[in-house]
Amino acid sequence: MKRVSLIVAFSGLLIFIAASCGNLSHNKSKNNKTDNTVANEGSITSSSNGLQIYQQKCVACHQLNGMGIAGTFPPLKGSDFLKNVTKNRLIEQVMKGSNGGITVNGVKYSTSMPPQVDNAQDAVAVVNYILNAWGNNYGKATLRDAQGVKPKKGNSHMMRRGGMMSGGMGRCR
Repeated sequence: MKRVSLIVAFSGLLIFIAASCGNLSHNKSKNNKTDNTVANEGSITSSSNGLQIYQQKCVACHQLNGMGIAGTFPPLKGSDFLKNVTKNRLIEQVMKGSNGGITVNGVKYSTSMPPQVDNAQDAVAVVNYILNAWGNNYGKATLRDAQGVKPKKGNSHMMRRGGMMSGGMGRCR
């Protein structure tokens, strides 16, 4: 059973690396926009690019169907955690990552999550996608929900280069 989990986790990692390498030039141009959280404080950002961000940054661990990888990466589809936590906490998770454990649908997950985006608009977009994909109906986040959340220092260069793997743990060529 451990061997199967390892194979599945390794396969997800390979998919993540491939997705990161294939999107380097797109991510560089996309992340040059400014964060106008204050100017649009109460507005809901478009989640039209939420799916695109999810496919680039999240799919390797949480899968296309939002079901995650059992025992390693938590499901987003039908997640009691997503349903019950504040939107600010979700935005913080996406922008800063986490190292602590999380319990989703009664199952404890301890795999850390690196930061995925480095600005509020992208964080709100991907959070809104996740909150409303796969039959989830967990509301909408706004830029006001992101107020006070700043990206984790020292990691934004990793995200601008196309993802976690291209920023320091490996290089995409």
